[in-house]
Amino acid sequence: MRDVQSENDTREVPLQKVGVRGLKYPVQVLDKVYKTQQTTATVDLLVNLPHHFKGTHMSRFIEIFHKYHCNLTMNQFLAMLDEIRGSLSAQYAYGVMSFPFFIEKRAPVSFEAGMMSYICTYEGSVGDDVRNFFVSIAVPVTTVCPCSKAISDYGAHNQRGIVRVKLLYSDFFWIEDVITLIEGCASGGLYSVLKRQDEKWVTEHAYDNPRFVEDVVREVYLALRGFPIEKPFPWFSVEAENFESIHNHNAYAYTEYGRRPVSQAGYGVQEHGE
Repeated sequence: MRDVQSENDTREVPLQKVGVRGLKYPVQVLDKVYKTQQTTATVDLLVNLPHHFKGTHMSRFIEIFHKYHCNLTMNQFLAMLDEIRGSLSAQYAYGVMSFPFFIEKRAPVSFEAGMMSYICTYEGSVGDDVRNFFVSIAVPVTTVCPCSKAISDYGAHNQRGIVRVKLLYSDFFWIEDVITLIEGCASGGLYSVLKRQDEKWVTEHAYDNPRFVEDVVREVYLALRGFPIEKPFPWFSVEAENFESIHNHNAYAYTEYGRRPVSQAGYGVQEHGE
């Protein structure tokens, strides 16, 4: 049959990214307690297209991703991109996979169990001169305002917030350990199940540990610098955003560590939402 995609294109316009976006797919990822867990991912798979090719073969992205969807460890994600790149004779291949990661979390006093969901993202680029892999994790937290506590005769305003870290992969780590680290840097973590005795503990614990967004970002930064892996993260970013309870705006802070690797110009992977 005629292969139109592989036919010659005479306009001499190379394309930096072609492929599939917004693919919804069941995947299996590693779980510290249960070894693996099943979840559903939203996936972008892209390659560059030289100017002389009319189009790419969209079905090959799905065919190759399907081979890996039951074993998408961090290392396997890059292996999957390598195969896509080779199959499509591309110079570069890119991928973004966002998924909810579930952890069974027990209340602090009653120990009642419930499931918490955290949004995680794998992001990779592979090519002759680039091989980068990032893991992003978004963790909901609670914060108590230090200023409100200091100036008030009683009480202090508090709010939910979210902390996002983006880590340049250097050595194996558990997503659960990073989540625990982040929750420990805020006024407190969130729970899906809280009895009255738990709510009392959570409220008082947060009140005893007030944090500005600036405090949270600095504490997470320092904790990631000392994260217990053999090869420390060569680059990471930390951002915190508070959904303020008494202001008509959000509070925000951001920082990063190290020198972020530079991909081939124009060939960076775009995250969902950017």
